[in-house]
Amino acid sequence: TAAWVPRTVIFAGKAASSYVTAKSIIRLIHDVGSVINNDPRIGDKLKLVFMPNYGVSVAEIIMPGADLSEQISTAGTEASGTGNMKLALNGALTIGTDDGANIEIRQNVGDDNIFIFGLKTPEVQALKQSGYQPMRYYESTPALKAVLDAISGGQFSPDEPGRYRALVDSLLWGGDHYLLLADYASYVATQSLVDDLYRQPSAWCAKAITNVAGMGVFSSDRTIREYAQQIWHIAADVPNAL
Repeated sequence: TAAWVPRTVIFAGKAASSYVTAKSIIRLIHDVGSVINNDPRIGDKLKLVFMPNYGVSVAEIIMPGADLSEQISTAGTEASGTGNMKLALNGALTIGTDDGANIEIRQNVGDDNIFIFGLKTPEVQALKQSGYQPMRYYESTPALKAVLDAISGGQFSPDEPGRYRALVDSLLWGGDHYLLLADYASYVATQSLVDDLYRQPSAWCAKAITNVAGMGVFSSDRTIREYAQQIWHIAADVPNAL
């Protein structure tokens, strides 16, 4: 474990009162955290926390302190939006799929300053059309199988071993709608690249600065200017110079 890059993984979210799957995932995050945060073998190498009632005030604290922004929506779902822009503007490097605003960030900061993993949109479509079988990935990827077996077998919920069986079954037998299993190996491999770069503080810092510099296009000034010109068709009201 000497070469392990220490991490604190932060999840945040809102109440999901009627979304059964989301509630189950949130509970799993807490259960996983309670196990690894209290495991002396891990020590200060890995911590996991969940920030409840996520909103602007919480984001104002989390985002400036983040080193890595995880934006893992399936390519083609256009589910990656403003959060990743704010994190990148605050200096966090992005690890994400080629989806939504991740694409625009990549185009503006450069391919070398972002960690893109997983299937591209055409590949997602092709895999679905060919008949996606998540069980194949489960059976052919030992690390993935071990993770899912641990979750479904109650390793993180010993008081209720079957608590997350339905969640895992939705992936293995329910079609894995977001192709999570298909992107798993690429995600893990790309996280290794993240670790490699983080071991080089100067190189990491240079990429972080390049990220911030390349994010100017996402500023509110540019956004409002374009709205004024293209949608509202109004001219800027420039105050008289003193």
